[in-house]
This record gives sequence, C-alpha cells and structure tokens, in this order.
Amino acid sequence: LVFTFVMCVGMVLKAIDLMSRGVAPVIFLQIFLANIPFILSFTIPMSCMTTVLLLFSRLSLDGEITAMKASGLTMWQIISGPVMISILLSCFCVYLNSYAGPNSHYANRKILRTIGMEEPINMLEEGRFVRDFPGLIIYVGKKSGNTVEDVVVYETGDDGLLRNIRAQKGTIQSDKENRVLMVDLYDVRIDQPNPADPGDLSKTRQINARHYPVRLDFSELWDDGAVSKRVPDMTMTELVAAVRDVRKAFPDMDEEDLLRQKMKMVVSANERLALALACFAFTVLGVPLGMKSRRKESSAGILVSLLVVFLFYVFIIIADSLVYKPHLHPDMIIWIPVVLAELAGFYLIVKLN
Repeated sequence: LVFTFVMCVGMVLKAIDLMSRGVAPVIFLQIFLANIPFILSFTIPMSCMTTVLLLFSRLSLDGEITAMKASGLTMWQIISGPVMISILLSCFCVYLNSYAGPNSHYANRKILRTIGMEEPINMLEEGRFVRDFPGLIIYVGKKSGNTVEDVVVYETGDDGLLRNIRAQKGTIQSDKENRVLMVDLYDVRIDQPNPADPGDLSKTRQINARHYPVRLDFSELWDDGAVSKRVPDMTMTELVAAVRDVRKAFPDMDEEDLLRQKMKMVVSANERLALALACFAFTVLGVPLGMKSRRKESSAGILVSLLVVFLFYVFIIIADSLVYKPHLHPDMIIWIPVVLAELAGFYLIVKLN
C-alpha cells in the first residue's frame, strides 16, 4: 500500500491538470483505476523484498530465530511460510503482468484518446514500428522531446513497398488543428526498389538526401477513436502470437528491422515473467539479508530493499537498450538478477542453517 501510494502521487498532479481542463472527476477516477494494475506489477516485488527484510531483521534482533532453532526447527521450516506466500504472489503477478496490466494500460490510453489528452507525438513510440498511419510504417530508435534519431520509414502502396527511407536524425512538429505530424528527416538514404522487379535487391536505386519531409496524417485515427495496440498494451497471448509470425504482421520490412521488432516483443515478454518471479527471488534473498542487517530501524530495511530493487531494474534498462542488438540476447540479460538473487539467497540460507 505504501509503495503503491507513493507511485500514485504523480496521478494527483495529473488530476489537477485534468480538472483544470474541465475533465469530469469520474473520468479521472477511471484513469486512476486503469493505472493501478500496471503500477502493482512493479510495487508487489518491491514490497516482497521490503517486508521480508523488516520481518527477519526484527526476528533476528529479538532472538526469535535462535529460539526457533533451539526448538528443533531448521531454517527451511522457518522460512517456508513467507516462501509459499511469495510463490502465490509470483503466480498472481504472472496473470497481472500478462493480462490485467496490459489491458489496463490499453484502457488508459483509450480514455486519454477519448478526452483528447494524448499527445499526437506519443504515437511515435521509441523502439517500435508504428503502422497507425495510412501507407506508412515508421520506426524511431531514440526520441527526446521533438528530436528523433535512427528513423526508418517504409512507404507502401497497393503493390507493396514503394521506398525505404532511413535517416540519422529528424525533428517532429505537431499540428493538432489540422491533425498532422510533420517529420523533417536529415542525412537521409532512400532505397527505391525497381517497380518491374522489386524482389531483386541489385536493381534497387539508392538516393542520398540532406532533407526529406514526411507527413503523418492522424485525422482518421482520432475521428474514429481507434487506438492501435503497442507492445505494453498486448497481452501475453498476443505477444506470443506476434512473435511466432512477425512476418505476417510486417510483410514489407527487411530482415534486420523485422528482427528488431521481434526482439522487442521477446524482451517485453521476458520482462513480465522476470518481474513476476522477482517476488520469489527477492523473498529468498531478503531472508538472509534481513537476518544479517542487525538493524532495528525500518528505514534501514527499506533502504536496503530499494537498493536491491534498483540493481534489478538496471538490468531491465540495459536489456531495453540492447533491443537493437539481438545478437547480444537482451532477453537473457533480464534473467541475470533473478538467477543471481536466488542463488545468493539459497547459498546464504544454507550457511545460516
């Protein structure tokens, strides 16, 4: 409850902004409730670590662990209750991260689109191939404000791919009145297939340009209220189906870009599972750390738990940053802190036993 409350503080600021724009309190309540499952996917593992640290540090300081051992209990029997609870929480988090969280995230985006609060520029999500605009597929490797880097644009027609545009950088201007995004690309390379033989790469014409404008019309998207699903909005079932047949979803992409898109979805699926199993890993690690902390203050336990959780999330950030380098297997990097936490926890428990 404490961690969830802290992470919801930002929603209070959003509420003030929404109400100042005349949005009804009922709409804000819907947005708030839609964010709770997504927030819980992060706060439940953090809470497991903190709770176990506080519990076992107090038991150790008060001599309760010594008393239980003197009564003939082993460490495995002493920790069996918390470990079983952590397994149940991990199972709950698997469902939460696989279905409830993505659905709530998608519902939140639909509400924001309905009240016109979603910024058009947010439609260009970093590291995702966006197919929301008619006749275009656009990818942005990095986005900072209105500046984008590593941009790929596929222009398609009735006969398939018309041209492939790659740019090192670009700028975005949003025209909400006309419902248009103008993307000015710089340092551009254009690959234009031969219309007579588009499958022969040797006949592809390459053109270099210093500047190339791209016009993205989102009027139809906002008029019909359609909200396409991004990777965070997809359930685990949808992610697995997309990974199995990514070519069907993106038939015009070349192999390199297709591999990027596939790896992003694979990393997302592994992140969800790793976050869920972190409840068990943090509990196993938190037991010996709590007994060795020798501190009674709650602040010390919370500080240690936040430090461990921070290190865990560092690996997730690293994995996300390596999505563009599939050969480094970023989907496996996510599991490093989970495995290390479990191995370290079991090793320390054996020593304490």
